[in-house]
Amino acid sequence: MSIFKKLTILFIISFILMTVIGLWIDNINSKRVDNFAKEKYLKVIDDIFKNIENKNYLDSLISKNSLEKVNFLDENNLETIYSQNSAFTDISILKYKSSNIYILKIKYLDESYIFKALDEESFNDKTILNVLVFLDIFALLIMFLFIIKLLSPLKTITKELKAFANGNLSTRIDIKSNDEIGTLAKSFNNMASSLENSIKTREELLRDIGHELRTPIAKGKFAIEKIDDFSQKELLKKIFQDLEKLTNELIELEKLNISKLNLTIFSAETLVLESLGKLYLEDESKVDIEIFEDFKIEADLDYLSIALKNLIDNALKYAISFPIIIKVDKNQISILNSGEKLSKEFEYYLKPFTQELIQRDGFGLGLSIVKKILDKHNFQLLYSYENHYNIFKIVL
Repeated sequence: MSIFKKLTILFIISFILMTVIGLWIDNINSKRVDNFAKEKYLKVIDDIFKNIENKNYLDSLISKNSLEKVNFLDENNLETIYSQNSAFTDISILKYKSSNIYILKIKYLDESYIFKALDEESFNDKTILNVLVFLDIFALLIMFLFIIKLLSPLKTITKELKAFANGNLSTRIDIKSNDEIGTLAKSFNNMASSLENSIKTREELLRDIGHELRTPIAKGKFAIEKIDDFSQKELLKKIFQDLEKLTNELIELEKLNISKLNLTIFSAETLVLESLGKLYLEDESKVDIEIFEDFKIEADLDYLSIALKNLIDNALKYAISFPIIIKVDKNQISILNSGEKLSKEFEYYLKPFTQELIQRDGFGLGLSIVKKILDKHNFQLLYSYENHYNIFKIVL
């Protein structure tokens, strides 16, 4: 999970918690305000009852407590805070929902009074508390957006790093901030420039070596044709063929370190047929293909077919009986040949210039090339020995 997803989840959890706490505080505060208003207006009502016959005092009491006589009352959206009924009196304190307006209903004998009261002090306290809760939530949102903006260059860095890892050596990070992220971007750009120059130097050296080696080999092969002694001629031919093969394998191995993959989508069956085409088999009966479940592969067909071709070639060289088996099933391709189990650990043969003592030809670069190609694709190469069969398995 990316750091941005983690921060988003953390923000959502914090936002929900703060909202719940804010609503809980608002509910508690509303009850506190209502209880305070109830106590306050019960004293007012008691004072009214005591002086109900004194009209002048009653008017001053109404004015003092900011009460307003109401002739008509819309009882919709009203909730009762307090109610008391007796033989001679009925008292009710009501409140309009989501407001600070209270209604005092007083009935004494046959007389009824309805007063409207606006409790501004309690309303102001509640408003301030709600504003503070809102500011906390707003501050949390601002902090989240600030952190996301601060870390957003990491997306650019990650994208450019992936591009560089996939072979785009010219990629650079365009971030010029003066913080640690800017320092990281600058360090990457310096490293990328150094590696690009190094790889370009290796490419040039590789081309020069290939040219310098192939030219004398070609001249040597041409000169061999002038030798009359057949045995010496065949021996020298074999030496030059081996030297040419070694040169090609070394160049191919080095190319893998600097080349960029040309990714396409193809079927496993296409890969098998392409690999067999590179082998130029004289006897196709030596290979048995079993496709149980074909599947799609996203890879460099040319390089991956070279890897599979090398595995098939090795299986053919070491098989004590034929056919060898190429099995395709569920995102893996297996090469099976009957023969002796490898004498050393499999990892030993993945290093350049390592091979079995009984190997008939080659220089021990085949599996090393296979391993490099598969590593470049993030695929796996596994080995096992079952029922007298060596099994080399490519897991894609």
